[in-house]
Amino acid sequence: MYSNDDLDSAEKAGVLSSKDVTAFRQYVSDKRVTPVVDEEYFRLITGFNDIFVVIACVLLLTSVMWIGKSESVLVGTVLQTVAAWGLAEYFTGKRRMALPSILLLLAFVGGVLGAGVIVLSALDLSKELTIAIASAVAVFAAWLHWQRFKVPITIAAGTAALVSCVMMAIFALVPQVREWIAPIIFLAGIAVFVLAMRWDSSDITRQTRRSDVAFWLHLIAAPLLVHPIFSALNVFDGDLRIWQASFVTMLYIGIAIISITIDRRAMMVSALIYVLYAFNSVLEQYGIVSLGFAFTAFGIGSGLLLLSAFWHGCRKALIPLLPVKIISKLPALH
Repeated sequence: MYSNDDLDSAEKAGVLSSKDVTAFRQYVSDKRVTPVVDEEYFRLITGFNDIFVVIACVLLLTSVMWIGKSESVLVGTVLQTVAAWGLAEYFTGKRRMALPSILLLLAFVGGVLGAGVIVLSALDLSKELTIAIASAVAVFAAWLHWQRFKVPITIAAGTAALVSCVMMAIFALVPQVREWIAPIIFLAGIAVFVLAMRWDSSDITRQTRRSDVAFWLHLIAAPLLVHPIFSALNVFDGDLRIWQASFVTMLYIGIAIISITIDRRAMMVSALIYVLYAFNSVLEQYGIVSLGFAFTAFGIGSGLLLLSAFWHGCRKALIPLLPVKIISKLPALH
């Protein structure tokens, strides 16, 4: 099995020309029953060895942290962070293993963030300022990791740390804005979504690493966009009314239209829990308690399966309605 990274490496080494790589990718794409664009493919696992290595890495990182914590929590965190980078030198830098690379990236950035919080906590700073500074250091750590290894999820991890840094800095400097936390989170979601679309539009055929970067950014943007909206509707307050359930439905349809248009399913997945809870609550209020969730899950599950089956046809119907300038930035229709 050959990955996009293998093809890129072969092109850089001069084994294959740029024209040959492009022609091969186009041949594979045309050969598929479902185009790779519509599959929303991203590289996560290449074989069971990935799982084997992940298990071994978890055991090693946990043991290193545990041993270090016998001295202090900071020492354990630093040792785990250093070990994560060291393991990445081989399993990411040389072996290019996808799943272990994701784990080691998260362990490294998370370790830097944790170590930063531990050190700054001794300086008697406010909680918000402590998290803001530690998140800024984590952003720098993610940047270093990206420069060295180019793991697609790194951009999303760095972006999440940057969002945390900015939000906590705002709360530390202007405490009054905490009352506007939902709009601030929503604005952060818009910013991350725009960044994701920039990466997406740079690879509308979804054949390079840039598409994988966009995928992870969309996973970060989705909850930031969805949660504030549904929270404003008081979906989880318990006493859900029909108008709220109706609004949730219309909102989910709007999210589905956006997802189909950009050919990304992350937003729909993020909003799914709210829709399930809303309809289950309505059915319980009408006396259908024991089977309320079953009926809700059956209806929504059936709808999502139908949407998946006709996803490509829905895109064919929606895309021509958009301006040409926007269409040129979206994944192509096949």
